[in-house]
Amino acid sequence: MTTNLFTPLELGPYTLRNRIVMAPLTRSRAADGNVPHELNALYYAQRASAGLIVSEATQVVPEGQGYVSTPGVHSDAQVAGWRKVTDAVHAAGGLIFLQLWHVGRISHVEFQPGGGAPVAPSAIAAKGQAYTSKGFEDLSTPRALSLDEIPGVVAGYRTGAKHAMDAGFDGVEIHGANGYLIEQFLKDKANHRDDAYGGTIENRMRLLLEVVDAIVAEVGADRVGLRISPENTANDSADSDPFALYMAVAKALSGKGLAYLHVVEGDMMAKKDAQPGGFDYAALKAAFGGPYMANLNFDKARAEAAIAAGRVDLVAFGKLFIANPDLVTRFLLDAPLAKPDSKTFYGGDRHGYTDYPVLDDLAA
Repeated sequence: MTTNLFTPLELGPYTLRNRIVMAPLTRSRAADGNVPHELNALYYAQRASAGLIVSEATQVVPEGQGYVSTPGVHSDAQVAGWRKVTDAVHAAGGLIFLQLWHVGRISHVEFQPGGGAPVAPSAIAAKGQAYTSKGFEDLSTPRALSLDEIPGVVAGYRTGAKHAMDAGFDGVEIHGANGYLIEQFLKDKANHRDDAYGGTIENRMRLLLEVVDAIVAEVGADRVGLRISPENTANDSADSDPFALYMAVAKALSGKGLAYLHVVEGDMMAKKDAQPGGFDYAALKAAFGGPYMANLNFDKARAEAAIAAGRVDLVAFGKLFIANPDLVTRFLLDAPLAKPDSKTFYGGDRHGYTDYPVLDDLAA
């Protein structure tokens, strides 16, 4: 029998009813205190037919924030807010992992406790802008983390994972992609350190592996996924030899029993319909050896072909899930897909968030 998007998959302790994953999507709709609330619960519950939902990126510590109204998982109120979300998703029959996030240098002093500088592997400002209360402003120049601060960063991720499980999540995904703190350590454009966390690939992987090990010790390997983006240049990110770097990462992770490896295949900053070029993602999958989730510019046909060929095990869809809360049903029926309104991606109310119709509503 040919494996397809609707073939169940064993993922850690869970059986996913399909291989369609809702990708993490920042929507900037948390309440005061960066607390999830009832509208967020409705949004995720509407999309619970996905085999797995990965939540929007969620800061594990206050200084991990880089955008307006993004949720955290470091306060009691945030944990209680997320419990509303997980209860709603579970009531609708879904599974949901929390994506653990620290933006590192992709921040502005407005978001930092006491108005301090953001933290990063090195004191190198990223090119780009942050959306603050005053509108778009240049990203702030970060300060380099000292060696004695790094254990605290790792502890922040571990505590975030614990809080996620306290909030009822089925697991967690470590955000190691898209130019944020973990990727800043991995890629040599942002990491100019000359200590145990810089220079060689082994050293640049150290923070990632310490975070993985700490979270695995907290919640169990089979409830931990990792997202990476080898070729992505978003947020001024790049590496001189990404294939060597990420093959080393995959091999280092291969014996840990993680739930999955989630890979952004290609560059989010490339043309809209660009396909992965020369990077050998099949080799990355083989080196990792566990369930492999692919993301970026997939439609149903491309996803089905990749799964049927055994090149991927799951496919994560982002923007399609924004406009199609019933994406699974639409794929199953080959029904037309609604297009998302980019003007309502970030911030605002229910418009462009929970008011996209499903097929039954359209038929009525």
